[in-house]
Amino acid sequence: MKEQAHYNRLCAAHASQGRIFRNNTGAVTTADGRFITFGLCKGSSDLIGWTEIEITADMVGQKLAVFTAIEVKKKGKKPTAQQVQFIKIVNDAGGIAKVEEV
Repeated sequence: MKEQAHYNRLCAAHASQGRIFRNNTGAVTTADGRFITFGLCKGSSDLIGWTEIEITADMVGQKLAVFTAIEVKKKGKKPTAQQVQFIKIVNDAGGIAKVEEV
């Protein structure tokens, strides 16, 4: 299965819980010489978005969107040190972050 098909499958599987989107990161130099970076930051996960969490009754039953990050790796591949750090920062802040092997 091609990489994009894995991303599409994971996005669709997460749709009932919230939303995730492809986060392309990188840089390019334009024809006129400008250097442009894109994506969240170096090491940020392939898929980012939110997961809806139901707040308990004592908190009025409102929903809360929790930042979610999924790093997609082919079997046998390991995340970089920067990717591991990004996942740790998200989890430490109360978000949901993980590596998904495809």
